[in-house]
Amino acid sequence: MQAVGPAVKHPIIDLLQKCKTLDTFKQAHAQMITTGLIRHTYPISRILILSSSVATLPYTLTIFKQVQNPSIFLYNTLLSSLAQKGPAQVALSIYYQILTHSNLEPNNYTYPSLFKAFGVHQWFKHGQALHAHVLKFLHTPYDNFVQASLLNFYSRCGRVGIARYFFDQIREPDLATWNSILSAYAHNSNVSFASNSNHLDGNTSSSLEVLNLFSQMQKSLVKPSEVTLVALITACADLGAFSQGIWAHVYTMRNNLSLNHFIGTALITFYANSGCLTFAWQLFYQLRHRDTFCFNAMIRGLAIHGHGHEALDLFGIMKQEGFVPDDLTLLAVMSACSHVGLVDEGRKYFQSMTSVYGLEPKLEHYCCLVDLLGRAGLVKEAVETILSMPMMPNAILWRSLLGAARVHGNLAIGEIALRKLLELEPQTSGNYVLLSNMYACMNRWDDAKKVRQLMKDQGIDKMPGSSLVEVDGSMHEFLIGDKSHPQVKEIYLKLEEMNTKLQEYGHQPRTREVLFDIEEEEKEDALSYHSERLAIAFALIASDSCTLIRIIKNLRVCVYCHSSIKLLSLIYKREIIVRDRTRFHHFSNGTCSCLDYW
Repeated sequence: MQAVGPAVKHPIIDLLQKCKTLDTFKQAHAQMITTGLIRHTYPISRILILSSSVATLPYTLTIFKQVQNPSIFLYNTLLSSLAQKGPAQVALSIYYQILTHSNLEPNNYTYPSLFKAFGVHQWFKHGQALHAHVLKFLHTPYDNFVQASLLNFYSRCGRVGIARYFFDQIREPDLATWNSILSAYAHNSNVSFASNSNHLDGNTSSSLEVLNLFSQMQKSLVKPSEVTLVALITACADLGAFSQGIWAHVYTMRNNLSLNHFIGTALITFYANSGCLTFAWQLFYQLRHRDTFCFNAMIRGLAIHGHGHEALDLFGIMKQEGFVPDDLTLLAVMSACSHVGLVDEGRKYFQSMTSVYGLEPKLEHYCCLVDLLGRAGLVKEAVETILSMPMMPNAILWRSLLGAARVHGNLAIGEIALRKLLELEPQTSGNYVLLSNMYACMNRWDDAKKVRQLMKDQGIDKMPGSSLVEVDGSMHEFLIGDKSHPQVKEIYLKLEEMNTKLQEYGHQPRTREVLFDIEEEEKEDALSYHSERLAIAFALIASDSCTLIRIIKNLRVCVYCHSSIKLLSLIYKREIIVRDRTRFHHFSNGTCSCLDYW
């Protein structure tokens, strides 16, 4: 094999660069064979690279098999080509050829393409084994190319902590590296908050890290791209960080970045999460090329704010325009039905997944169906749905059933749901608290006391409530009874004013769900100092009177706070959005979008 470098010019190589179809590519390949150019390393590398875009995988492999004694350079070139289109199995077989070759050894250019091919969850173990080979064959310190490939691999497989380790090893990250770590954190935060994790301590901390990393990226003078902004906007949507999200939108327009469907979908989700459905609608109609993801984001945005009928109308438009619904579309549609009590329609859409769209319902769809039935008071049917599922129900499903049993006073089913929850999540305090509160509401104080005692015996502490609120672009966090804020005096004075006004409007604290071994007056105080109440008090004194108040709470909002926030939205004429661990609550003029079921 002769080494003809890139400095050598040949008209056939120029012809290769212009190939757009398989026929023209084959013609250039034939000319390389007849002229003998195929025997040289550089021309072969060019044809292998170009084959990834115009030739089939078997054709590419046939070209390589004709090479006598290929060098590690050509093997690496083939792997790079396969990373673009080939299955991971083929890349693995090529790598095996390198390992078994007597005169070849992998180098810095071998592994990045392999990690790219393995960057999906089902190939994670193979990627880990490949990482061990990096330690075996390469010497530290690794160059940025290898470090970045390890970062990308662990990012794409959801191992954010490991990805961050490799990011921190890179001295001067380029745009692609910044995008990789930002996307990893953004993807880690972009999960359903109807989960058994502590939202503020888990998902929200990932989103805060996106904002922190983006600030570092700006200081490094690396210019953001569309991929950067998708990650940033996704984090802002998760946090309710309105000012930063607006900045990202303005940056996109001022810098003539493409408002593609990726950025468009992220912005629609951001504005919907921020309670600005008008902006979300405007953006939706501004997008020139809408796809299923754009429709899904808008339908979901309407659903979470209680506009179920509008969401179903948009679903109809989506089908009329020829877009094929996916499983996320049906999940959003079912959620819309749940929020407005359209039980029959929700059942119909659930059944249509298999009968009309050929989609197998996932656990999330069953969760939504149980929520729909529970919200409508059909608790027994919800139980039957859970028992007939083809997969094992998770904690989210049982917790939804427990919540329905609590709202509709079905203690027997509530106890069944709790037993299942204790099997799945024996250390989650919220499960015990829900049942204890149910007993308290039914004046079964001995049973409520037993549940609390069981928590103590198991060494389980109630998770402290925590709320985030954004004011003037800064995030402020409050805990229950928090007195650490610099404006603590003003906050508690405003809190007293809020309580006085609530009493003037005839609001009575619902104290039965508070610990029953304290006096009634102390129960009212305990309720008044919940973290979301403190966050609202701060927002009322620190923000303009016309500004929408956005709060993220790590726990399910209690009955008393929910009823009082409804009234506060009327008293102070402020729209308030509270996103707790189960859903969005959009309070306006004394009402809530959840229709008092959550």
